[in-house]
Amino acid sequence: MEFTFYIAGLVAVLATLRVITNTNPVHALLYLVVSLLALSMVFFSLGAYFAGALEIIVYAGAIMVLFVFVVMMLNLGRSVQEQERAWLTPKTWIGPAVLSAVLLGILVYGITSLSHQDKTEGAIITAKEVGISLFGPYVLAVELASLLLLAGLVVAFHVGRDRSENSADLVSNSRNAGEKQ
Repeated sequence: MEFTFYIAGLVAVLATLRVITNTNPVHALLYLVVSLLALSMVFFSLGAYFAGALEIIVYAGAIMVLFVFVVMMLNLGRSVQEQERAWLTPKTWIGPAVLSAVLLGILVYGITSLSHQDKTEGAIITAKEVGISLFGPYVLAVELASLLLLAGLVVAFHVGRDRSENSADLVSNSRNAGEKQ
């Protein structure tokens, strides 16, 4: 399991470096998802199965849903769709694909090489214990984080709405100017 930990850690570091250095947000998001999946593999290799599952469900899943939601709200036109098709070349997705294949390989290696006697000993943390600890001493931090996420959602909606209204106003103004002549 040490091998799995180090390889997953290396993949997480490499993918995170690509997130930081990539200028295209879509490409950076692909590497971010790989980084989050690698971090969940680190949790699994350390015996923190619940934390690994939460990492996949909450972070990797929620980030993807949020990204799709923002793209839908921005209502991108045909020109942006054509530009995205041009960006989706093999050189764009080969990096995340290779890192994901490495993660899949160490997952298969970990599953097949682990016998029943070699299981790691660790305390199993239940969802109830996580909920009690989150909403016990950390209730203020959880509420502040939820308000911060809500504020980000409102700002994204406001920015996307203003752009679409401005473009609609420009189109209607140009039509009105053409009718007056």
